[in-house]
Parts: sequence; C-alpha cells; structure tokens
Amino acid sequence: MSKGINKVIKFLIASNFFLNAGWGFLAPIFAIFILENIALENIAEGAKIAGFAALIYWVVKSLLQVPISRYLDRTHGEKDDFWLMFVGLLLTGLSPFGFLLASLSWHIYAFQILHAFGMALFVPSWNAIFTRHIDRHKEAYEWAMDSTFAGLAVGITGGIGGIMVAFVGFKVIFILVGTFSLVSAFLLLLVHKHILPMDHTMNRFFTRIRSFPKIRSFPFRK
Repeated sequence: MSKGINKVIKFLIASNFFLNAGWGFLAPIFAIFILENIALENIAEGAKIAGFAALIYWVVKSLLQVPISRYLDRTHGEKDDFWLMFVGLLLTGLSPFGFLLASLSWHIYAFQILHAFGMALFVPSWNAIFTRHIDRHKEAYEWAMDSTFAGLAVGITGGIGGIMVAFVGFKVIFILVGTFSLVSAFLLLLVHKHILPMDHTMNRFFTRIRSFPKIRSFPFRK
C-alpha cells in the first residue's frame, strides 16, 4: 500500500479487507450449509430458506442504514461514527457463531437480522469516516485501493472456503468468518485516537483561520 496514504485510511482499508475476507469464506457454501443442516436434503426447501435469508438481510440492512446515516450526519464529531462502526463490526462478527447453533429456519433468519443490523451500523459510519479522512487529490486512488483489496479478499477466501469445507466441515468455516470479522473490528481500535471527536466543519474553519497571513499594517492612513 502506498506510503502516501494516511494512517486512518490504511487501517480502514485493512479492516474492510478482513471483513470481506471473513465473509468470503462463507459465500460459496452458505446455501449448502442450509441444505445439509436445516432443510435436511430437501433441495426446494433449502433454496427457499436461502432465498428468504438473503431477502431478510438486504431488506433489514437497507431500511436501517438510511435513518442511521441521517443520525450520523446530524451529530457533530466522529466519536459516534467510530463507535457505531466498531459495534456494527462486533455484531457482524457474532452472527457467524450464531449460525453454528442454528437448527431451524427461523434461527437462520434471526442471525441474518443480527448480521444486517451490524452492517447497517458499519457501512454508513465507515463511509463517513473514510470520506472525511481521504487524502486530497487521491480520492479515486484510495477508493480504488479499498475496492481492490476487498475484491481480492472475497475472491481468495471464497475459493479457499469452497475447498476447505470438504476437509474441515462447516464449523471451522463459521469460526473463521467470525474471527476475521472480529479482527476487522479490533484493528480500528489502533487508530481511534486519530479519528477526531470534534466537528470537522469547525476544524476546517480554524485551520483556515490559522493559515491566513498576519496583517502587519493597514493599506490606508488616517
């Protein structure tokens, strides 16, 4: 990663990398897990549960993140953004461990709601902090770096997860998903002091005031 990228952006990208890497393990095998552990080899029932699980996740996440983002925009400073982001990742990291206990379809739906709630907290707050801290004149590059690392993470672990499940089973995969998600959360604690608690509008105002040249004399006389 380029040395010209500031510390907050680097850790946000790293955090997003681990989050996507974790869930990448699960992407190719989740429907198979439902079929073998919930639907008991009934393919039609397994497909229905998997479909409703995806529906529940995206509807809940989509509906919640709009009011959450409005709240973040109305609240000055970044403490709220940071802690909602952190808590969101914790909830997201707990949901895979819940899937380990699932034996009925409603268990899957319940933990999908937990996952969706966590991501609804994480996505707007992560985007807000990333946008504020992005380096000037490197906006396209740094967004592209995040997208590149996230895409590589999903692709690599997706392939690995599909192979691993045949040898180690679903339990290890879910533990990996949860662990990677929790690592993603705790990485952010390393830069929380760099995420400013003060209002950035006022911060920019005072920065501009300090940058004004000092007035040494008036251009007119009495």
